[in-house]
Order: sequence, then C-alpha cells, then structure tokens
Amino acid sequence: MMTDYAIETSGLEKIYRSAFRRREIKAVSDLTLRVPAGVKYGLLGPNGAGKTTFVKMLLSAVHPTAGSAALFGQDARHNAARRPVGYLPENHRFPTYLTGYGMLDFYSALSGLESRERKRRVPEFLDLVGLNGWGDVRLKKYSKGMLQRLGLAQALIHRPRLLILDEPTDGVDPVGRRAIRDILNELSGTGVTVFINSHLLSEVESFCDYVAIMRKGQLALEGKISNLLTGGGYRITASIVPEAGLMELRRMGAAFLPATTGGLLVQLPTRDEANAAIDVIRGSGGFIESVLASTNSLEDLFIQATEAGKAA
Repeated sequence: MMTDYAIETSGLEKIYRSAFRRREIKAVSDLTLRVPAGVKYGLLGPNGAGKTTFVKMLLSAVHPTAGSAALFGQDARHNAARRPVGYLPENHRFPTYLTGYGMLDFYSALSGLESRERKRRVPEFLDLVGLNGWGDVRLKKYSKGMLQRLGLAQALIHRPRLLILDEPTDGVDPVGRRAIRDILNELSGTGVTVFINSHLLSEVESFCDYVAIMRKGQLALEGKISNLLTGGGYRITASIVPEAGLMELRRMGAAFLPATTGGLLVQLPTRDEANAAIDVIRGSGGFIESVLASTNSLEDLFIQATEAGKAA
C-alpha cells in the first residue's frame, strides 16, 4: 500500500489494569499521530508521559487497548510491517561475551541477511559508527558511548526505511552524542525516516524537522519545528474545525499547539500561510477566534505543553 506516512496512528490507547487495587492507568490515551516518510521526527515528553509505551505499541511489543497503528500503510501488528524498521531501545542489553563483530553478525542474521552479505556489511557498519578496530573486542570492554554506537549500527545494518531510537544519547558524553548525531545526519536525503523518542530538548531542536510533545499519555503539541519556533509567526485560535479542515492544515505543515481554553490553536511561519490556514478553517466550517503574532523557543513550548491543565 502506497502512503505518505511512515507512522500513522488513530485513537491509539493503552490502559494498564491493576487487579490488586482495581485501578486503571492510561499510559496512552486517544493518540492520533502522522509521521511523514523521509523526515526526522522527535517525540518529547517528561518521564511517565507514555513515550516508550507508544513506541512499544508501534513495534507490537505492547498490544493497544484501543485504536490502530500502521507502518508505511501496513497494520503494525503484522510481521511484514516491521521488517523495514530498525530499532534501538532505551537501556538495551547486548550479551557481553560477544565481540562487536559477533554481535552485529548475530543481529543481522536475525534480520534475515545471508552469510555473504553479513560478511560485507558488518565491517562496513563498524566503520560507519567509528568502531573500526574494535570488532574483535568483547562488549564488556566497551564504554557506554561505544555500546550506543554499536546499537545504532545494529539498528541500521539491514538498511531500514524507518529508524526508531528510544533515548539514543541517554547517558552518553557530549563527544559521543555528537558522533551519534553526525551518523544520523548522514541519513538525510536517503529517504530513511528517523523517529527519536527523547527528553533532551536541545538534541531534538538541533536535529529534527518535526516534533510532538506528550503529556500524561496524550498528544499535547505537534508540528514542524521551523513553524513552532518561528520568530515572526502567526498564532490562530479557532473553534469547531471539522476533521477535513484539520487534515488540510496538517498537509500545509501547520503546527498544533496546546489550547488552554479548548478549541484549536495553530501556528504558521508567514502571513501568507496564516491567511491560507484561515481560508481552510473557514472553508471547512470552522470559526476564527483570534490571530496574533508570536515567538517561541522549544523550551517555552515544552513547558507550556506539559504544564497545561495542571491547575485544573
């Protein structure tokens, strides 16, 4: 199935139930998200926001209570949908008795690569992540940064179309973070979609094209970073906007912000784009409440999104 989206979810929800206290905990609630193919996308949120649960549902490691998820148009629950995906989990654990070469050979075999192809790719990817000369060294002698880079090689070695990274630079020193970022930047223009789950604002701001922020299992904000952080943008408050209007605004690249009084709050970088968005909202049957000039930093937006509703 042809699609413009690498990741597409609709009403995705995960509820954990405690038999002991008969409580329900909504880890993810009614999350609808579309990640365009070929972009660099960052998912932000404080600890406990539901980011990792969301990623696990994409990979069918956790089954959703409700809603659906698709990868390149295929139901994420099917094995075939996950074949073009590379994944580096948070706090991964590789067998320390393996060497770097042995580890990549083992995981590439799990990805379906034949022996001849593995012999060619393993040295290539060790070199890609700056571990040339470490292939015969056991992993117990690797530093945290080296293990992260090796994990990145593991996620890339079968040449995925979608790369999902869960806190890829967590616990890595600045030099290691820069090395990982440089490797990921080399993927630009290759058609690979990079989806990063992180709590590091600076990393996402410097690397990603798009960002989404989660709060208490819900999507609090989404959009193009260039639109969100524009110095001379326009913020439009609207109400009663039908789904057709929302879809057209997303296609335009409008950034969706958390609305403190209900309704819809979007941001556009230029006057012409703001006027076009106003036409879309009105044309779909929505109502314009206000239009204001604005400026933001990602930190401002993060705080605004994660603090919204606390006083309620």
